[in-house]
Amino acid sequence: MGDDAGDSAGIRPQVVASAPAWDRFAHWPVLRARLGLLALVLLLVAAALTPIGEREDKVETKSFVENLAPGQSAKDGAERPRDDDLVLYDHAIARIRKGENYYDFIVAEHRRANYPVRPGFTVRLPTLAYIEAWIGEPGQIVAAIVLMFAVLLAWWRRLGEEPGGEQKRRLLTLAFLFLGVALGLNRYYFVLHELWSGTLLALAFGLHRVRADGTGRWGAALAVAALALAIREHALPFVLLMAAMAFWRRDWREGAAWSALVAAFLVALSVHHHVIAAQVLPSDPPSASWLGLRGLSGWLSNIVMSSNLRFLPGWLAGPAVVLMMAGWANWRSPAGAFGTLLFLGYGLAFMIAGRADNFYWGAEIAPAMFIGLAFASRAVKSLIVAAFPGLLDDDPSEASA
Repeated sequence: MGDDAGDSAGIRPQVVASAPAWDRFAHWPVLRARLGLLALVLLLVAAALTPIGEREDKVETKSFVENLAPGQSAKDGAERPRDDDLVLYDHAIARIRKGENYYDFIVAEHRRANYPVRPGFTVRLPTLAYIEAWIGEPGQIVAAIVLMFAVLLAWWRRLGEEPGGEQKRRLLTLAFLFLGVALGLNRYYFVLHELWSGTLLALAFGLHRVRADGTGRWGAALAVAALALAIREHALPFVLLMAAMAFWRRDWREGAAWSALVAAFLVALSVHHHVIAAQVLPSDPPSASWLGLRGLSGWLSNIVMSSNLRFLPGWLAGPAVVLMMAGWANWRSPAGAFGTLLFLGYGLAFMIAGRADNFYWGAEIAPAMFIGLAFASRAVKSLIVAAFPGLLDDDPSEASA
């Protein structure tokens, strides 16, 4: 009984002393570890049983990866028309190239495509349309390649400075991260805002640093996140969390910088909405509600269908998302803490908000989420060892992956 009491209090010197400090679950007391392991198993089972991408109205929802090249179907190689929303963005870019002002035509383009114009959130910000009109398709290809390598390089460097980023796991992490960001090379979806905004957030995340004294290196991350936010307002939770974490560390200067970005963006968004609202007619129908309340299916479907997990059957893809989160939660480091809060926050939002055809919102966080897979096996093993001391011959510190 005395031994059980000691284990419940977490007094297992031979395990705790040998496990690295960044391995959160290895340091959990027995009761907490058992509850955590039970929760993980239940989530994995629920994720395996949860339908991915099914819609109640049975209308087909297309994923990013159905297109290997512009106009190509991944299933049979046959040509198919552009998706309606992509055609809308194509038209906007073409008209800007002709010298037209975005706000002079975008409401009319929405009506022509039978898309709502109220509330103002239904009309995208003009940033991406102007950028792509300026650089053209060759520039988009170059930008996608450069951005992907920038993300990989930023994370290679950050992993070298983070606890748990030793060489073997560093290479594994980059491999999984590549799977996450490579989707940004899909030319068919170059006009999709979430594709660029999400990759930019992965870059901003990789560029950010927290020094030993609690202050941050945030200038480059702030600039990149500002561009992501200017492209898609769904990047706002990332910026808000950056500000909150900075204030939590009492880094007032960084917190003020992120807060200033939020304020500037809200002013710009208000102007955008004001211009759109001035063109709305009483006959314009409102958008369907975004209060989807899809629960676990909303979270898993958004991530799976807007990432390369879409290649997997649903009973594997859903649990993969849960394992990503387990890996992030086990990584006790500045990156691990921020990533865990960020992805759980977006996951909760996807459970509550968004219709099934809004699955592409998941692209805002899917690229960086893949990093969690590099820490997933360690997280599972550490939970098992902490929950049942002595069950495994080796201790968690011996498993580097």
